[in-house]
Amino acid sequence: MPYSEQTVQSVRPWSDKTFSFTLSRPQDFAFENGEFVTIGLKREGKLVARAYSIVSTADRDHLEFLSIHVPDGPLTSQLVHIRPGDNVWVNSKATGSLTLNHVLPGRTLYLLATGTGLAPFMSLIRDAGLYTRFENVVLVHSVRTVAELAYRDEIESQDNAQLYYVPTVTREAFPTPERGGDLFRSGMLSQRLGLPVPDPEQDRVMICGNPAMTRELTHYLKDSGWTLTNHRGVGNFTTEVAFVIHHE
Repeated sequence: MPYSEQTVQSVRPWSDKTFSFTLSRPQDFAFENGEFVTIGLKREGKLVARAYSIVSTADRDHLEFLSIHVPDGPLTSQLVHIRPGDNVWVNSKATGSLTLNHVLPGRTLYLLATGTGLAPFMSLIRDAGLYTRFENVVLVHSVRTVAELAYRDEIESQDNAQLYYVPTVTREAFPTPERGGDLFRSGMLSQRLGLPVPDPEQDRVMICGNPAMTRELTHYLKDSGWTLTNHRGVGNFTTEVAFVIHHE
């Protein structure tokens, strides 16, 4: 049986569209920070499951997830109603292309996220090992409304000179109204942070979020001489294609 039944430990709403929750962790469940796993609910005996990036780090005894709520989504319309003590099914195998093994070590690591695409990057920035492989880590989180800046307080309270956090909000008044991908491509991002211009020889990029942003940035990076990590070898940027599934 590839799935096991796990117990909901806590639920936290962030906005009317986003919420996070923690589950008990299956006994033999192993994963690397940044990976995703398929989780689901049973309805009338049928499992409805989707891929979710794991927010918590591999050394914790629980699993944490960040979800969007789509009113007519087959899974999220039900998942939004879970409460502590309820059960969620968790697949036994985690995978994904946003782990530290998917990019070469380097100078600055850019983590570019939209919406709930923040999830794998939370796992990464909570991992002390990240900061031994990179001099700087830049986390850009683009959302529509301020309430959707999940984990903002936790990120801003990190006493870490290597971590730069850039929240952007596109549909409400906010100091940074630009989309994160646009900031990166225009060079404004590194300029504002006082960091060197992103260079494929020295810097690395990870992308997780809406498919349009992922496509745009992938084309831009490839055209600018960056190499996407794939089955043939480790490059200097990587994306999570499975994230497309998160939006249902």
